Amino acid sequence: MFDTLRSFVDALRAAGELREIQAQVDPHLEITEIADRCMKRDDGGPALLFSDVKGSRFPLLINAFGSPARMARALGVGTLDELGAKVGKLLELVKPGGSSGALSKLFEARELLGIAPKTVRSGACQEVVAQDEEVDLRELPVLTCWPMDGGPYITLPLVFTKNEQTGEQNVGMYRMQVYDARTTGMHWQRHKHGREHQDAAGPGRRMPVAVALGGDPALTYAASAPLPSGLDEMLLAGFLRGRAVPMVACKTVDLRVPADADFVLEGYVDNDELRREGPFGDHTGVYSLAEDYPVFHVTCMTRRRDPIYVTTIVGKPPMEDAWLGKATERLFLPILKQMLPEVVDYNLPVEGGFQNLVIVSIRKRYPGQAKKVMYALWGLGHMMMLTRNVIVVDADVDVQNVRDVAWVTLNNVDAGRDLVFAPGPVDALDHAAPLPSLGTKLGIDATRKGADEGYMRQWPPDIIMSDDVKALVTRRWAEYGLSAPEPRT
Repeated sequence: MFDTLRSFVDALRAAGELREIQAQVDPHLEITEIADRCMKRDDGGPALLFSDVKGSRFPLLINAFGSPARMARALGVGTLDELGAKVGKLLELVKPGGSSGALSKLFEARELLGIAPKTVRSGACQEVVAQDEEVDLRELPVLTCWPMDGGPYITLPLVFTKNEQTGEQNVGMYRMQVYDARTTGMHWQRHKHGREHQDAAGPGRRMPVAVALGGDPALTYAASAPLPSGLDEMLLAGFLRGRAVPMVACKTVDLRVPADADFVLEGYVDNDELRREGPFGDHTGVYSLAEDYPVFHVTCMTRRRDPIYVTTIVGKPPMEDAWLGKATERLFLPILKQMLPEVVDYNLPVEGGFQNLVIVSIRKRYPGQAKKVMYALWGLGHMMMLTRNVIVVDADVDVQNVRDVAWVTLNNVDAGRDLVFAPGPVDALDHAAPLPSLGTKLGIDATRKGADEGYMRQWPPDIIMSDDVKALVTRRWAEYGLSAPEPRT
C-alpha cells in the first residue's frame, strides 16, 4: 500500500506503467484528447504524468487507475478478485446475521483491526497554506475536458462534510466546476450524502466543506464507493490499507482530512446560494445539461511542498473510471451474497456506465425467484437503487462473458412473461428518463422456465458435445504434436 500519491507514482514508474511527458500541454481539451486515446487502447494505456501544464507549476497525473492491474496495485492486491476474497474472510470472522447491516457488522471490530481513522497533530497536506485573498484555484492545472463543458472541472475530489445533527463525517466524490479564483460548483445530487448533510444543516446556514485531492490512491477509491449513510469511507480505506488513515484537523473549518493529501480546499456551502453548473461531458457518453447547484466558497487552500494534481476524464466508455467501478463490483460481491444467498456472481459491464446495467446469476430454486432478486437489488440503497436494467440468468451462465449473456437472454426471454417494469428513482444523469431523476427501470428474467412458471412445453436442452468425443479429439491433436484448443464449456 501507499502513504502518498507520489509513492504510488514511483511504483508505477518502476513497473513500467507510467509515461512522463515533459513537453508543454494545454489543460483546455488537449490533455483530454491525449488521455482519451490512451484509455481507448485494449490495455487501457499507461498512466500519464505531465510535468509542464500550461498555466500551472504543478504536475498532473491522469489514467492512474486505467487498467485492472493498476487499480489492483492501488488497492494493495494482486487482482481485483482478491478484494472480494478479503471481504469474505472478514465476513466469516464477524458473521453478520440477517439481510441488513452487513457492512456495519463488517467493520464493528474496527478498533481491534486498527483500521479506524486516527487524528494526528500535523500533516504534509498543510506544509503550504494560503488563506482568503491568497487563494487562487486557477493555479491548479484543472482540465476543461470537452468542447461544450461549462468550464474547467475538478473530477477526482474527496469532498468531506459532516452531519451537524450526529457529528458523523462523510466523504463523497462530486464534480466541481471552477468558476473563478475562489468558487466552484458542488454537484451533489439529491440521492447523495453530501446533499443529505446540506439538507440537515437547514436553510440559511453555511455548511463547512473540505475537499482533499490526491494522497494514498486507496482514499480516492473509497470516496467513490457507494457506502451506506453513517459509514465512514475512511474506515473502508483503512480496511483496504490494512492500517488507519491519519487525519488532520483543517485550518479554518471543523472537519478532518487525510494528513497525506496533496491539496486541501477548505470553505463552505451556503444552502441558499445556487448557481448554474454545466454542461459537462459525462460518463454516459453525452453531456449532462446545465442546472442549478450549490456554490462552494474556498477560504483556505493548503498543500504539500511537492504536490501532484490527480485528475480523470469521463465520457463514452471505456474510460479510466471503469476500473473504479470494477473494484466496487468485486469488493461488494461477498456482501451481496450475504444479503441474497442465491447470488452466484454479478457484472456491471463497462459499457453500462455503472448504473445502466447489472447482470446477475442465481441458483434458482423456485418460481419467480429471478423477479424477487430484481426487486431486492433495486432496494439496496445507493449501490443498486438507480440501476436502469437488471438481467438475471442461471448459475451456469458466466456473467463476465457478455456474449454468452446476450445469447442466453435473446434465446430465453418471452416479453409477455419475463419483463418487469419498475417505476422509481433513476440517476440524475439519466437523460432518457421522462422526468429528472424519475423513470422506469427494466428487469429481464433470462433464466430457464418450467411448468411452475407457466411454461407448458419441455424446455429444450442445450447443445453440448459428449465428454468421450472431447477427450478423443484432444488425444488425436496430441498424436500430431499439436495443442488442441480448449473444449467449449
